[in-house]
Amino acid sequence: MVTQTQKQTYTPEEYLELEEQAEFKNEYRNGEILPMAGGTTNHNKIAGNFYKRFPLTIQEQDYEVYIGDVKLWIPSDQTYTYPDIMVIEGEPIYQENRRDIITNPLLIVEVLSKSTQSYDQGDKFRSYRSIPSFKEYILIDQSSYYLEQYSKQTENQWLFKEYEGEDSVLTLDSVELQMSLGEIYERVDFEQTEE
Repeated sequence: MVTQTQKQTYTPEEYLELEEQAEFKNEYRNGEILPMAGGTTNHNKIAGNFYKRFPLTIQEQDYEVYIGDVKLWIPSDQTYTYPDIMVIEGEPIYQENRRDIITNPLLIVEVLSKSTQSYDQGDKFRSYRSIPSFKEYILIDQSSYYLEQYSKQTENQWLFKEYEGEDSVLTLDSVELQMSLGEIYERVDFEQTEE
């Protein structure tokens, strides 16, 4: 007997319903539901270190910071994703009043892994750039003191900077804040096998 394999597609509403009952997080990309890679302890430490060093008020401006479990809706690509860290200036704008999905990140941070690095640097970044409020993207390597920073200068123009070494200091462009790579990588074991 010959069976045909069909590619299953879902509506955004079907995905959200399935995701509420899923045991593991999944992304949604233009009709497809894709399981997310599992994280390592290094991945978790790096995201947590960045999160805990980000104050909620800077220069009398209020920020909301979300880590890992809040979904981002990207309407241009019909995508739901879970960025490692999202920073929002002021109040979050929710999708259809759902408190678990936001639409207005200012800054997004992704901790890179071997399985997601190409996507995070390529198609995912392209999708993020379609969000009007999005101004800065930080990509953090989890196997060495290295990160990449992309800052929006004008429409369709982004400035790239790279930081390497424990003593390097990341200066954010969308927010007046600095943190050293030593702080971001605190207690990270580079000998650990990456995901």
